[in-house]
Amino acid sequence: MSDVVPPVEPMLAKAVAKVPPIDALPGGVSYEPKWDGFRVIIFRTTDGVIIQGRGGDDLAYVFPEAVATALESLRPGTVVDGELVIVLDGRLQFEQLSQRIRPRSEAGGWKIAELSAQFPTTFIAFDVLQHDNTPLLDVAYRDRRSTLIDLARTWTDTWFVTPATQDHEEAQRWFAEFEGAGLDGLVCKGLDSTYSPGARTMLKVKHARTADAVVAGWRPFAKPGPSGEAVVGSLLLGLFDDDGRLHHIGVASSFTMARRLELLGELAPYEVSSDTEHPWLNPDGRTRIPGGVSRWTGKKDLSWTPLQPSLVAEVAYDQMEGDRFRHVARFVRWRPDRTAASCGYDQLDRPVRYDLDSLLASVDRRA
Repeated sequence: MSDVVPPVEPMLAKAVAKVPPIDALPGGVSYEPKWDGFRVIIFRTTDGVIIQGRGGDDLAYVFPEAVATALESLRPGTVVDGELVIVLDGRLQFEQLSQRIRPRSEAGGWKIAELSAQFPTTFIAFDVLQHDNTPLLDVAYRDRRSTLIDLARTWTDTWFVTPATQDHEEAQRWFAEFEGAGLDGLVCKGLDSTYSPGARTMLKVKHARTADAVVAGWRPFAKPGPSGEAVVGSLLLGLFDDDGRLHHIGVASSFTMARRLELLGELAPYEVSSDTEHPWLNPDGRTRIPGGVSRWTGKKDLSWTPLQPSLVAEVAYDQMEGDRFRHVARFVRWRPDRTAASCGYDQLDRPVRYDLDSLLASVDRRA
């Protein structure tokens, strides 16, 4: 087999509704935490380091601290798969991680260096694709993981191997407890499985919850409707805090074009003009509002149409990041039986805090 060279599509996972049984995959299941960061494949070459992102682009320029650690920790001819995360106060901090992504034009600039020092990344390794110039794609996962743990014996304290268990009961406990550290579920791998780039041969189970939120605006879809009209791209969601302020907490999107057209008609009676009293048009400085165009969004149109903040929708979400949804929510249904005033943060299920540091220390890589 030839060397593993970039770009390599990462192996993916298919969503399932609950923690699968131990015999769900070939050779039994390795249950592992699902990390919420930037998925990367790190190539240690004779010339340096390539940090390949999900899109195939090289992110080495924006993570200089990860490059330095890779040069120190990996021998040339090694390729590892994992996740770059930021850990602060015992929790994953995805918001700070997203701030690390900068335009390529800033490569080597002061801002990248400043953010690297302020919010350094931690690398969580969960697979090895090549070691000592020997490709391992066709090797069973149980043996690849053994190789990975051997590699990690010389790593610094900012690189870790993800914990794993083959105990279904323990996996269910992990699923419940680790969310308190900012993780969003479990990934399940077949112990006899080979590494299949781009294929969904793993399983994943994520937390799923619903909340009733105020729909206080909408943004247009990138493509117009069949007659050239603007159609609904996303619904802007809000929740009230204890002081009665309506905070923007995220969006619901991923509609079919037919549904986008239907929503246009459903929302029309609630549209208000930009000079109307609206909590997001005249903010008091203490209210989270929808963002506008910035250097990171470039020319993307982030304009939005305000709606009378009385329409309530049930949405499905996985986790909160501070006072907002971490990921895009999914529209479930309208809730005409609920009043907007009843849509507060108090309805949200908050996980019990779990210290991530103890989790990261659970893999004995120096034995």
